[in-house]
Amino acid sequence: MMIKNVSGKRKRAVAKASIKDGNGKVIINKKPYELMEMFNRMRIEEPLRIAKETIGEIKFDIEVKVRGGGKEGQVEASRLAIARALVQAMKEQDAKKAELLKKAYLSYDRNLLIADVRRKEMYKPGDSKARAKRQKSYR
Repeated sequence: MMIKNVSGKRKRAVAKASIKDGNGKVIINKKPYELMEMFNRMRIEEPLRIAKETIGEIKFDIEVKVRGGGKEGQVEASRLAIARALVQAMKEQDAKKAELLKKAYLSYDRNLLIADVRRKEMYKPGDSKARAKRQKSYR
């Protein structure tokens, strides 16, 4: 029985995924992902479906603990952690399948394996916004 720990980040959200041999259960913050809202559930299912199409049946249980950020950031971080965990677990079993899975993820969506590092831009001193300065009108 192997246990791998992998993390994924999106904005302020950090997800830590533990993957071990099992029968395909995915649990996020101690709840099955099937209980999430529809679009969030579909985002979580993307890496699982791609893995199923590419390598066949998934024989791993994945448990994700995600903290910080908002709901969408947590979903994106979880998705990243799940995809990374599946690639890591496949590397131990079959290197060719792992490389195939990695290529499938990258061709579908680069953000399944590579974190999106964009952050909110800070406000500028003496202004209420991050970018454009207020215009002056001398009338």
